[in-house]
Amino acid sequence: MAGGSVNHRRRFVFLVGASALAAPLVTGAQRAGKVPRVGVLHAGSSQEPAALQREPFERGLRENGWQPGANVLIEYRYAEGNAAQLHELAAELVRSQVNVIVARAPVVVRAARQATARIPIVMSGWAGDPVADGMVKSLARPGGNITGIANFRELDGKRLELLKDTFPLIRRVAVLVNPGFDAGRHGEYINTLQDNARALKLQLEIFEIKQASELENSFAAMARAKVDALLVRGDPQVLDPNRTVVVALAARHRLPAVYWFRFMADAGGLMSYGESLSGMHHLSATYVSRILRGANPGEIAIEQPGIFELTINLRTAKALGVEIPKTVLFRADHLIQ
Repeated sequence: MAGGSVNHRRRFVFLVGASALAAPLVTGAQRAGKVPRVGVLHAGSSQEPAALQREPFERGLRENGWQPGANVLIEYRYAEGNAAQLHELAAELVRSQVNVIVARAPVVVRAARQATARIPIVMSGWAGDPVADGMVKSLARPGGNITGIANFRELDGKRLELLKDTFPLIRRVAVLVNPGFDAGRHGEYINTLQDNARALKLQLEIFEIKQASELENSFAAMARAKVDALLVRGDPQVLDPNRTVVVALAARHRLPAVYWFRFMADAGGLMSYGESLSGMHHLSATYVSRILRGANPGEIAIEQPGIFELTINLRTAKALGVEIPKTVLFRADHLIQ
């Protein structure tokens, strides 16, 4: 990809249809006649389908009386999987004097926090406990300039249970993970997951990956390790943007796999269980709206995602030659026929 093309996307200001019926503007900047600006910082790719990120966020804004392109402007910044770019992009948003920064994923929130202690930051999904991680003072009253949505329920233990319920004879499970996703807690995460595995009488094989070029070798190593199944831990830098490659390699090696988000199952993954990603982005718009209308982010309580989805791709099950037990099928929220 040419450098100029990447830079163009980083600075892309996404403006959609104006409306003469725009809601009244009430913040200080708005009273001065300025249209507020929202920066959205993402570790992943600008080529992600709009339905996964832009559409639910902008729909949430419209539901709260904001018309993107009319009474609010949205500036998207994408690191294109390069975590080193996040600090530069966060600094760009600060220099452009946006009113709010929406940060998606822990590595992004950390970059935004390092860039500013003044501009409000809305977490559109923090994986872990933001209090224990030192990001906020409390869930009810975060203090400082950070609020938003955090999921500190560790669901990978549930995903292992799902694999065991679906394939009772499995013994060795590969875990594909980008250790940079939440580098500060990676060791803790692995230790907890090992405890979950021992309780299920499973043995884990951990395969760490930091860039997409390592995928082929990682799956070849899984084959040599003779694993029975696979858990893929989502991350917006490497594994999520390269999901078609991940699910294709899992199919080639005939590995039944469970993933974090539904879009992995939509791309051909066997199963996914986790939060509704679009639901979190939709909810983040409510936080942005409240801040633009004058609320103090330090006084807006942090919420947890309320929607969790189990999706099963029956086409992939047929291609793998596996049968999903009815007890698991009955638990599914979505079946891909």
